[in-house]
Amino acid sequence: MDCYFHSNVPSVAPCVHCGKAICATCRDDQGGCPSCRLAEKIDATTGERKQLWGQVPPRPNPAPPAAAPRAHVTTISDDPVESRALVALGYPLWPLALLALLDSKRSKYIKRQALQALGFNVGFAAFWALLELTSMIPVLGWSSTFVLVMMLPLFILASVVFGIKAWHGEPVRVPVISDWLDERMPA
Repeated sequence: MDCYFHSNVPSVAPCVHCGKAICATCRDDQGGCPSCRLAEKIDATTGERKQLWGQVPPRPNPAPPAAAPRAHVTTISDDPVESRALVALGYPLWPLALLALLDSKRSKYIKRQALQALGFNVGFAAFWALLELTSMIPVLGWSSTFVLVMMLPLFILASVVFGIKAWHGEPVRVPVISDWLDERMPA
């Protein structure tokens, strides 16, 4: 029979208190098992506690936690819907981002989003071209071909997410392009 606490270890004797089969490692000098020793220690410490007499006063209701400051999402409501639609569709279709740059009623938000959409498209095209070139290298070609196949779904997903955010007037942060635009167009 195996030890109660260690699988695949043969037992030596049963525990003198609970009768569980235990191995030589688990058995102490008196023949007890680890769980019985732990129970004795717990019982010994609970006997030392003082008992409280009388009623325990009710706990005061904790104050509701202060509302955490929420991230302020700026929505642009004064921009025309057509301009926001051009910018939103500029992420998947770059000529519409160029058209949004030529809009006479464009605001700073529309200009920034149109430039980000163009940068997003140029960045993906450059990365695609780089992967296309590395796919022609004999050993590196296998890994870059796999990444090249994943680029189209990634582009579609990212352009849809960025386009929806731009449509709702939320500030869109394209990872590298937004930082570059922050340096050239401070808010």
